[in-house]
Amino acid sequence: MKILWTDGSASPNPGPGGFSVLEIDGGDAHPVVLGCEKDTTNIRMEGMAMIAAINYAGKDGCEIYSDSEFWINVLTKWAETWKKNGWTKKTGQIKNLDIVQELYELYLENPVKLIWVKGHEGTEYNELADEWANKARKGESL
Repeated sequence: MKILWTDGSASPNPGPGGFSVLEIDGGDAHPVVLGCEKDTTNIRMEGMAMIAAINYAGKDGCEIYSDSEFWINVLTKWAETWKKNGWTKKTGQIKNLDIVQELYELYLENPVKLIWVKGHEGTEYNELADEWANKARKGESL
């Protein structure tokens, strides 16, 4: 099972955005996926990072460390009900539905363990994932 850290960034928010997926191998961290969009939000980039992580790991499975409590809640608490209700919720339209649907299907089809970490608290790999997401936002690629 792969150990992956993800992060997303947009600055300004909304504005140019980037995301990163880092793989941890024997204590060494290195980026394995970077991506960007010209006009986006940090929430979209966080979701895109998780999609990229699950696609990268595939059927081997992964542990995803993320500071996005929102996306972890989408996958573990809300998406099942939204799907049963025809991808709607009581309060109206689901934002970023394209990402919600793709990410939820990937989550169901692959072995994934989600671990929430508090962001911007000096956690080494979280800070590194943030650094790479900002580099991706500025156009850096692998």
